[in-house]
Amino acid sequence: MRICLTIRGSGSSLGLETNNQHTTNWFAHFMRYATTSARNCNFAVRNNCFAKRVCVFGLSMLFAFFANARIFAQEPTATSRPHILLIMTDDMGWMDLACQGNPVLQTPRLDAFAAESVRFTNAYAAAPVCSPTRAALMTGLAPARLHITQHGADQPSFWPDDRAIQPPKSEHELPLASTTLAERLSDAGYATGFFGKWHLGADKKFWPENQGFDVNIGGCGLGGPPTYFDPYRIPALPPRKAGEYLTDRLVDEAIEFMRREHDSPMFVCLWTYNPHYPFEAPKEYVDPYNGREGAGLKNAIYGGQITATDHAIGRILTELEQLKIDDETLVIFTSDNGGWSGATDNRPLREGKGYLYEGGLRVPLMIRWPGVTQSGKEIATPVVSMDLTSTILDAAGVQLDQSSKPDGESLRPLFRGEQLAREELYFHYPHFAFHKANRPGAAIRRGSFKLIRRFDDDSVELYDLEDDLGESNNLALQKPELCRELNAALTAWLEETGAGIPQSLHTPAAKK
Repeated sequence: MRICLTIRGSGSSLGLETNNQHTTNWFAHFMRYATTSARNCNFAVRNNCFAKRVCVFGLSMLFAFFANARIFAQEPTATSRPHILLIMTDDMGWMDLACQGNPVLQTPRLDAFAAESVRFTNAYAAAPVCSPTRAALMTGLAPARLHITQHGADQPSFWPDDRAIQPPKSEHELPLASTTLAERLSDAGYATGFFGKWHLGADKKFWPENQGFDVNIGGCGLGGPPTYFDPYRIPALPPRKAGEYLTDRLVDEAIEFMRREHDSPMFVCLWTYNPHYPFEAPKEYVDPYNGREGAGLKNAIYGGQITATDHAIGRILTELEQLKIDDETLVIFTSDNGGWSGATDNRPLREGKGYLYEGGLRVPLMIRWPGVTQSGKEIATPVVSMDLTSTILDAAGVQLDQSSKPDGESLRPLFRGEQLAREELYFHYPHFAFHKANRPGAAIRRGSFKLIRRFDDDSVELYDLEDDLGESNNLALQKPELCRELNAALTAWLEETGAGIPQSLHTPAAKK
């Protein structure tokens, strides 16, 4: 295995080659410590680039001698071990950006970013609600396999009185035994910072700082902020300036982290609380939407939240340019699930958050990876949240053994014009959402066809998304053979993942 240490400003790199994974991880931590110490202390080497290079090279040679490793010279490239900026919004719908086709919402910064990126037109969240998608992205594993399938802890207030089935038990904390994306990148020498919504455990021991992140600002057990204006009453975010908007504060904190850490590889998670409820935004962002409610906009304040988020994300993208690392940074933008129908207009998609229809699952996704992606390109291949985990690990040069095999695939082949190895995507939501209006079920997409199985009566729905994006024409009766084939594949996947299945309320186990 090879790892590379770049001496910024020197035009050269040092690398270590060893077949020992423990040695590699030890070296990565050692070099992070050495370079951080050199940056922070006041000894004479600090401001002497040549002397610092000599010291680092000497330490590397000394370590290599004792580790029986080999030092080699390596020319730096724009895309080797890039910085990684992963931006995920909360409850942003597939149609909540102008570049996605919304006729009302103003999102100039994200529209410009989309023009510089690859935009995926068939991107899916791992689940139609937030926590399962977050867990999937942090681990690379499907929510069904993790048994994290509900938004936070499931509770009786979500269960309709007239339900025929009882949802299975679901975990709502990301176990410390899980190896997270942040932990893998930290082991590879990345500085790791988390800024925003976590929602993977109320107990502090499950928060980002105990899941591989060096810094955690805002990440706790809350599913939404008590308010978007300081004081926020978010446990992991102390007050700073009365009235300050939450998304601006999170971006400020992320920028400060980047300014401090950009001399070595960084992994920055900016997981905004916006545009999740409550409806709150600065007046200057709301006013342009007053009186424009209609197609594309249900609520003027929600429109303000979208534009405020766009502005804040624009600031962090500008910071990459000012730090002169925009051409060294992989930037991913997406959402954790579809838009909540009570807040936004998801049309032409059917329904929204909490549903297995497209409105609950389909999300925006743009990726800019300098030297790898092509600006302005659109890709129609269906992809899912876990693919982002695999893509990030691929970019960082982190290889997993078979026992740690993720449920996603690196998207790099698509950027080269090739295809992914898989044929299907699977989804599992065996719960009632907070609105109680959905039917628990599971789904499979293969090609343009999507089958949904309902757990309350084992009925199925089949849609051809190429011709029927709004899922209005159920083809189950017209294509029984295809239904049987897809339903069998879905059953096999549910069994392989050990997915929790609802039980009839007529069975003794469900009544406990």
